[in-house]
Amino acid sequence: MLKVYDFVCSNGHHFEEFVSGNATISRCGCGADAKRVLSAPAFHLDGSSGHFPGAAMKWEREHERLAKTGDS
Repeated sequence: MLKVYDFVCSNGHHFEEFVSGNATISRCGCGADAKRVLSAPAFHLDGSSGHFPGAAMKWEREHERLAKTGDS
């Protein structure tokens, strides 16, 4: 099974490549060896569930606003 991984060569070029899961070295377009590097995960947190970073801050802001206005 092929997966997409990020690689960086010794000349500083960053690129993505489809490789087998156990490949840790690839060849850059400039000819240098490139090492597989850790990349940021690509996902989006759904705000409708309430289980996401910032939910507590949103709850706190809303309650502070309600306290200022005197609404319940």
